[in-house]
Amino acid sequence: MRASSDDIDTASVDAALSTTRAVRFRLDLERPVDQQIILDCIDIAEQAPSGGNQGSRRWLVVRDPELKARLAELYMSSAGRWMVEARDKLVGTGHHNEKVMASAAHLAEHLAEVPVIVIPTIIGRHDDSGRPGLFDSVIQSAWSFSVALRARGLGSAWTTAILNADDEIADLLGIPPEMTQIAMLPVAWTKGTEFSTAPRYPARDVTYVDGFGRIYDSGPSSPITLADGPGTVVERDIKAPIERLWELVSDISMPAAFSEELVGAEWADGVDGPAVGARFTGRSTHEARGEWEVPCFVTICEEPHRFGWVTSDPDDPGARWRFELERIAGSVRVRFILNLGPGPSGISEVIEARPELEARILNRRIAEHRANMARVVEGLATLV
Repeated sequence: MRASSDDIDTASVDAALSTTRAVRFRLDLERPVDQQIILDCIDIAEQAPSGGNQGSRRWLVVRDPELKARLAELYMSSAGRWMVEARDKLVGTGHHNEKVMASAAHLAEHLAEVPVIVIPTIIGRHDDSGRPGLFDSVIQSAWSFSVALRARGLGSAWTTAILNADDEIADLLGIPPEMTQIAMLPVAWTKGTEFSTAPRYPARDVTYVDGFGRIYDSGPSSPITLADGPGTVVERDIKAPIERLWELVSDISMPAAFSEELVGAEWADGVDGPAVGARFTGRSTHEARGEWEVPCFVTICEEPHRFGWVTSDPDDPGARWRFELERIAGSVRVRFILNLGPGPSGISEVIEARPELEARILNRRIAEHRANMARVVEGLATLV
C-alpha cells in the first residue's frame, strides 16, 4: 500500500493520536472482539520503524478464559491489590489521584473479563546498559497498535506492573527466555467513541531550541532577538508537600537566599502578601551594572500551582517570571521559568548600545539567569 501526504486526512490522524490514552472504565467487557481486527491493527503496528530494519517483534494474543483468569491473578498479586487498597483509601477524599486509582483498580478487578489481552514481545534481552537497545524497536510499534485500535473504535490501557511477574507469565504462556515482554494491553470495544484531549503543557513550554531549557515566545529568529521573547526553564522533582512548596515560591524574598544577583524583595506599602495585582520592589546587583531596584507586579497567583510576576511595567514588562508546581507520583515537579521582554529593561539598554551583538548579549544574560535560577531551585530542595 502506498500513500502520499495528499491522501492523508491530517485532522483524523491528529484526533486519533491526541485522544489515544488508557481506557479502563469504558472498556466493553461483553462485546466480542474479532481476531481479524486484532491482526489488522498488528499489521499497522508492524509498519513502525525497527532498529536495523529487523522484524523482531512477536505479538502474543490471549483469548482463552482460563489463561486470562490466570493473568488477572498475576496482575492482582503484582500490583492490583495495592491499586484496590489505594482506591478504597482515597474514595471521597478529593485527592488528585482519586480518579486514577479508581480506574486502575477497576481494571485490576475486571481484567479476566476483557475480551482480548495482547502482550507485545521482542527477540532478545535488554542489557540494562542505558544504551538504546531493544525498546527502541518495539515501544513505537506497540503504541501504533494502540492508535490503530482507537481509530477503529476499540480501546486499551498500557500496563507494565504485571511485568514484575514476567517469569510466571513466561511459564504460563510458554514465552522463551530469549524474549523480552514489553507491556500488557487489555483490548475491548469502547463504550462510546468520543474521547477528549488531556491537559498537557503547550509545546513552547516543553520544547527547547539550541540548548536544554531554552524557550522562546515566538520564532526564534536567526540570530535570536529580544523580540523572540527568549528565556529559560529550570525544573526539578522535589519530595515535599505541595502546600509547603507553595509557601516558599510565593515568598518574594525566598530567591534572594540563593541567587547571586537578587539581593532582596519587599512588598509595597499596604500589601501583606501575594495576590494578582500586588506590587513589590526587587533589589539586585551585578558586577557590570552595580545595584538597582525594579518594580514588580504579581500577574499569576493560583494557589498551590502557579505564582508569577513581571518587572517594570505590567502592560509592557521587561521580564516575566513564574513558578509552576505540579503533583506527580511521590513528588512535586517545580518549574522556574523566565522570559525576557517585550518591554524595556537593563538588557534592552545594553542591546541598544551594541545592536550588532544582540544574540551574544542575550545568550550570555540568559545563561546568567539560568545559573541563578538553578541555585534557587536547588535551595528550595534544601529548605524542604
